[in-house]
Amino acid sequence: MQHSDTVVEPRLHWLFRAIGVIERAGNKLPHPFWLFWILSAILGVLSLTLAALDVSATLPNSGEVVAVKNLLSLNGLAFAASSALDNFAGFPPLTIIIVVLLGVSVAEKSGFLTALLRMTVIRLPKRLITFATAFAAMTAHVMSDTAYLVMIPLGALAFRAAGRSPVLGVMVAYVSTAVGFNASPLVTPGDGIRTGLTTAAAQIVDPHYVVTPVALYFFSAVSSVFLAMIITLVVETLLAKRPDVNDDVSHSDDAEQQQLTLSPTERRALRYSGLVFALFVALVITLMAIPGSPLLGKGGGIVNSVVVKNISVFLSLLFAGVGLTYGRLTGSLPTLSDLPAAMIDGIRQIAPVIVLFFAVSQFLAYFEWSGIGSLITVGGADLLQSVEAPHWVILLLIVLAISILNMVITSGSAAWSILAPVLIPMMMYIQMPPELAMVGFQIGDSVTNPVSPMNAYFVMALGFVQQYRKNAGIGTLMSFTVPIALAILVAWTAFFMLWYALGIPLGPGVHIR
Repeated sequence: MQHSDTVVEPRLHWLFRAIGVIERAGNKLPHPFWLFWILSAILGVLSLTLAALDVSATLPNSGEVVAVKNLLSLNGLAFAASSALDNFAGFPPLTIIIVVLLGVSVAEKSGFLTALLRMTVIRLPKRLITFATAFAAMTAHVMSDTAYLVMIPLGALAFRAAGRSPVLGVMVAYVSTAVGFNASPLVTPGDGIRTGLTTAAAQIVDPHYVVTPVALYFFSAVSSVFLAMIITLVVETLLAKRPDVNDDVSHSDDAEQQQLTLSPTERRALRYSGLVFALFVALVITLMAIPGSPLLGKGGGIVNSVVVKNISVFLSLLFAGVGLTYGRLTGSLPTLSDLPAAMIDGIRQIAPVIVLFFAVSQFLAYFEWSGIGSLITVGGADLLQSVEAPHWVILLLIVLAISILNMVITSGSAAWSILAPVLIPMMMYIQMPPELAMVGFQIGDSVTNPVSPMNAYFVMALGFVQQYRKNAGIGTLMSFTVPIALAILVAWTAFFMLWYALGIPLGPGVHIR
C-alpha cells in the first residue's frame, strides 16, 4: 500500500493541485438558491442599463423586435410580484419530478429497487461482476442520489463475495453511479427535471414545444450498456492489474453473504412484482390499441399520445404498483396506510430541490420578461452562424465546457437551469433541436462527477474505501477514478458523435437533425 502512495499519487500531483484550486473556488460560491437570486439582481442592473440605451433584438423566426425592459422599474417590480406564484406553479420540472417520485418512493421504500439491484449483481457469473455492478449502478439512477447510498456498499460486498478487492468494488460502484448518472435503461426522476427545464427554455422560442421525459430514452438506454462496457474494460485491463489492488482481498463472512443473497420471500415478491409490471404494460398497450382510443394522439400517433406526453403519470403508477406488490408480500409495506407514508418520505428527500426550483422559476421568468434572454440568444446564434462552425463542433464544445463547469457547480439541475435559457434558444435559432443540447449537457455533467471534490458523495466513497484500506486518502480515490472518467469522456463523446453522424433518433419521435 505504501508502494501505491509513493508511485501512483505523485504521477497525478499536477491534477491534485488543479483540483485543489477548483475546490477552493467552488467552496466560495453561494448556495444555488442564493446564486439564482444574485443572478436575478445582476439581471436587474443589466436590464436597467440596456433599457436606458434602447437596446433591442430581432427574433429570427418571427421578425419580432424585442426591446430590453427594465426589471427594476415599477412595471418590472409589478411583474415580479404578480407573477411569482404562477412562475412557480407553472414551472414544468416541478410537477413532473413530484409525480414521478410519488411512485418511485413506494418502490424504493418497499425494498423493491434494492432487491432488483442485488439480483442484477448476484445473477451474473463472478467473471462478469464488474459489468454487473456497473450496469446495476446505471439502473440505480431511478433512485436519484439514493443510488450512491445503495450501490457503494453493494459494490464492496459483491466484489468481496467474488473473492476480489472490496476497494475495487467501491470504486466501480461509485464511479459507475457518478459518471453515468444521466444514462439509464429506465426513465428516472432526473430525466423529468432536465426535460422540464429544457421545455421551459424551448418555449422561449416556440411556446408549443414540449420535451417529454422519454425524449432521450433510446440514447440513454443504449449509453447505459455502453458505459458499463467501457468501465469494465478500463477496470479489468488497467485498474485490476495495479500491484496494490489485491492488498485488501479477504473472504466475506456469512453475514455479508446474507446481505447479497435474496431470501425465498424476496424472490417470490420479485416474481409477482414482475408480473404486475408486465400486466400494467400490457394493459396500457391494449388500451392504446383500441381503434380511436383517446390515449392516442392526433391521427392515431404514439409519439404525441397521452401516454408519451404524460409518461410521468404512467411511470408513477407503474412504480407504485410494483412497489406495493413487493412491500405487501415481504411485509415492508404491510398495509395500504403505509403507502402515503412512503410517498411523503420520498417527497421529503427532494425538499431542497423544490426550494431551489422556486428561485430558478423566478429567475427564468425575469430573464424572459426583460428581453435579455432574446438579446443573448439572438446574438449568440448570429455569432455561431458567422463562424459557420459545423453542428458537431458546437456539440463537442458544449460537452467540454460543461464538463469543466461541473467541477465547480456539481448540481446538475442548478447548472442546467442557468445554461438552458441561453443554450436552447440559441441552438433552435440555428436549426438544431434542443434535445441535442440536452445530450451534450448530460455527457459533460456526468463525466467529471467522480473526480470533483465538490461532489458530496466523493467523501462518502472515500470513507468506504478507508474501511478496507486505513491509510487511503484523496489521492488513492483519484488514482482510481481519474482514468475511468477520462476514458468515459472520450468514449461517450465519440459515441455521441457517431450516433449523430448516423442520424439515429434520440427517443420516440425525436429526430437528431
